[in-house]
Amino acid sequence: MPIYEYACQQCQHEFEVLLRGAETADCPECESDRLVKLFSVPAAHSQQSVSAGPAQLPTAGCGLPQCGSGRCAGG
Repeated sequence: MPIYEYACQQCQHEFEVLLRGAETADCPECESDRLVKLFSVPAAHSQQSVSAGPAQLPTAGCGLPQCGSGRCAGG
């Protein structure tokens, strides 16, 4: 069952709603049916929880991304 994201044209409220079959959505704030479907990023479920953790900074060089590839222009 897909979850859709909408923005209400009347009150600008953004919300998600689960729709089944031929159901249509109304704004939960003002009950308007003047909605615009938003583009959303799909989510995937996993058996494991993964944490991104802190960003890894370079241990040598000037800190620019180019240092990792040997093209350091920063000295």
